[in-house]
Amino acid sequence: MAVPKKKMSRSRTRQRKANWKVEAPNASRCPQCHAAKLPHRACPECGSYRGREVVPS
Repeated sequence: MAVPKKKMSRSRTRQRKANWKVEAPNASRCPQCHAAKLPHRACPECGSYRGREVVPS
C-alpha cells in the first residue's frame, strides 16, 4: 500500500478544499421553442430532443 511521503498540513488541505465550488449548469436554447434547457436533455417545455418529440406533451 502506498504511503504518503510527508504529512499534508491543515493549511494545504484547506487551500485545496477552498477551490471546490459548485457551478451553475450551462443553459442552452431549444431549437424548437427557444426555451432555456440543459444541454443533452429533452426540452421541458416542448419535449423535443435533436429535432424529434421524445416526450409526449
